[in-house]
Amino acid sequence: MQLVGQRGPLKGMGQLFVHILKNEGPKSMYLGLTPALTRSVLYGGLRLGLYEPSKNASQWAFGSTNILVKIASGAFAGAISTVLTNPAEVLKVRLQMNSGSRQRGTVAELRRIVSKEGISALWKGVGPAMARAAALTSSQLATYDESKLLLMKWTPLEEGFYLHLVSSTIAGIVSTVVTAPMDMVKTRLMLQRESNVVGSYKNGLHCAYQVMRTEGPRGLYKGGFAIFARLGPQTTITFILCEKLRQLAGLNSI
Repeated sequence: MQLVGQRGPLKGMGQLFVHILKNEGPKSMYLGLTPALTRSVLYGGLRLGLYEPSKNASQWAFGSTNILVKIASGAFAGAISTVLTNPAEVLKVRLQMNSGSRQRGTVAELRRIVSKEGISALWKGVGPAMARAAALTSSQLATYDESKLLLMKWTPLEEGFYLHLVSSTIAGIVSTVVTAPMDMVKTRLMLQRESNVVGSYKNGLHCAYQVMRTEGPRGLYKGGFAIFARLGPQTTITFILCEKLRQLAGLNSI
């Protein structure tokens, strides 16, 4: 989000962490938690829940579940989930960036956005968000799925905790590399009203072009380490818990 409001020199992840704690307190680390949790429950459940039926439908239609089918199934699940949960993501970003919004609360900020910017404002950045979710879900699930098969084939690992741990770690790394640029573009577009800089972005492609031109190729991976610090453990925990819950429910593993 840095440079969006031209708020001084850039800070790295460590500097920013200390700065926020010092100036805003520990509670500031959990800004936007309510919409973030709401989105996680709906988005996480939908994208994981839709992957298996999509893959099964593709197997029925094409008689195959190769890597391309898995990528397509993941992309479909991620894109559909994002369309339904984008308002929660917009709310989370706004609450994190605006001190006034934090004081008003989540419901008040939702009402303010709808009344002043229209209901369509809740779907700002939905295009890049869909692209990012499609890339994230397909890279996570397809990589995890294929990693498990290859590890069971070429290593002594068998179905269980350690196989899930290694496979999910690989999936976390791949998904971060694939989605970090989309994450940055999506965030910039969701903050369009924050400053003239962001307001100049016409769409996702224009935003990516402007970032490349003004901030260089590395600008697309701004916050990349912070993204992995969140996405890596999240991917690992998600898949390990998902596999355990599927086992308890009497379902086959992913």
